[in-house]
Amino acid sequence: MDYRQEIRKFIGENLSLEHEGAVLSDDDNYFELRFVNSLFAMRLVDYVERRFGIEIENEDLDLKNFSTINNLHALIERKLSRKGAIYE
Repeated sequence: MDYRQEIRKFIGENLSLEHEGAVLSDDDNYFELRFVNSLFAMRLVDYVERRFGIEIENEDLDLKNFSTINNLHALIERKLSRKGAIYE
């Protein structure tokens, strides 16, 4: 399933004030572009865990996994597919 629109919405709602209304592509690194602050990273992990019912483990906390919409979508898909395999 494609969750990119939901991810875009969450990120858009959490951009730093000076970047509100900015348009990001799915491959833009919002951390490098300084569109978000450090508190955002914690919010993002919490959002992903609660929204998708997955646990972000220490090995998942590589900034690359969270730095773009596409990378985050790939992480969510991997975690959901592993979770599904456990229940099958």
